Amino acid sequence: MKIRFGVSLGTNTAVGELPRIVDRLESAGIDSLWFSELVYTPAVDPFAGMAYTVGRTERLKVGTSVAVLPGRNPVLVAKQLASLAALAPKRILPAFGLRPAAPAEWNLFPVPDGQRAAVFDEALELLRALLTGDEVTFTGRYFHVEAASIHVRPPAPVDVWLGGSAPAAFRRIGRLADGWLGSFLTPDEARAARENIEQAAAEAGRAIEPDHFGLSLGVADGVMPDEIAAAVRHRRPDADPADLVAADWPQLHKQIDGLVAAGLSKFVVRPVGTVPVDEFVDRFIDELLPRQN
Repeated sequence: MKIRFGVSLGTNTAVGELPRIVDRLESAGIDSLWFSELVYTPAVDPFAGMAYTVGRTERLKVGTSVAVLPGRNPVLVAKQLASLAALAPKRILPAFGLRPAAPAEWNLFPVPDGQRAAVFDEALELLRALLTGDEVTFTGRYFHVEAASIHVRPPAPVDVWLGGSAPAAFRRIGRLADGWLGSFLTPDEARAARENIEQAAAEAGRAIEPDHFGLSLGVADGVMPDEIAAAVRHRRPDADPADLVAADWPQLHKQIDGLVAAGLSKFVVRPVGTVPVDEFVDRFIDELLPRQN
């Protein structure tokens, strides 16, 4: 399997810093740059960030880690993704999730109460159908189109990845996705997740490519900040934060070793704490590019 590492810039990178960062990643030969759905932060919007980056570069791939699909119109999302993929073939890597990470942003992606998962499933079905560029008639509970086509067929298919770490998410990925980008899991948990996704795919008469399993990872600059440890404990009260977020680069390598042994091969790495983004990128290049095969 191809081991690949992408950069995520986290929450503290201002929009104005993006041109310089994109140029550095392209010149260094980094595989990919990932944009998160972080509305109430200085981070650039993921779709705007992807469009800007592929227009400025020739090789760097771009992805979302993750963007929210429920609450968006899947027809418009399909048009955005197909347009980007036609302009930058094989460089657009969308990954979607159920809701924003920050509760304060949940109401920005409105869906009927208690029906977010059902909306997600239906939106994914319609999105994937439209990405073929064919004419689509779809009648669901939440979406209806008749003889609809976005009239853009990228030269290569657009793979749609999903986040998530719950059993329902694994079933959804097996049925409807092309890959998985998880987060906040130990290697043993990631192995079990991969196996559950593969089983769900088999039950749906599908298969996920072996190198389409990945994890988003955080690395601090020597010491995990207290506020980060507290946030991890809030999200995973059953786990030690040190097992989920690396305090330093040696610990990150140890996590990656375990995840590769668990069958994962794609990793999106973000800085944790206040380390300057340029220092993080330099260290990323030194530490992780030699690990790619």
